[in-house]
Amino acid sequence: MQQYMVVSTFKPGVDMRDVLTVVDAEKAMVKVLQAAGRLGQIRLAVPQGKVFLDVYADNPTSAAATVHELPMAQWWDLEVYTLSGTA
Repeated sequence: MQQYMVVSTFKPGVDMRDVLTVVDAEKAMVKVLQAAGRLGQIRLAVPQGKVFLDVYADNPTSAAATVHELPMAQWWDLEVYTLSGTA
């Protein structure tokens, strides 16, 4: 499997009150995906409306599909980057 950085940007006009309604479901799915070895760390940049996700998948399409399993993904536009190694 390859490591990807998925940059998720909240779509314009998203009401964060709607997002907050799925926080518990989001946390539960994160645990499931992490236990399966498909999701690593998640980093938030709330002021910029971005979420950074470490994803492990066979290809960029599968990486995006993993992120789309998260309840909050319905409010995100995704950019998928293949990571080349460690710093």
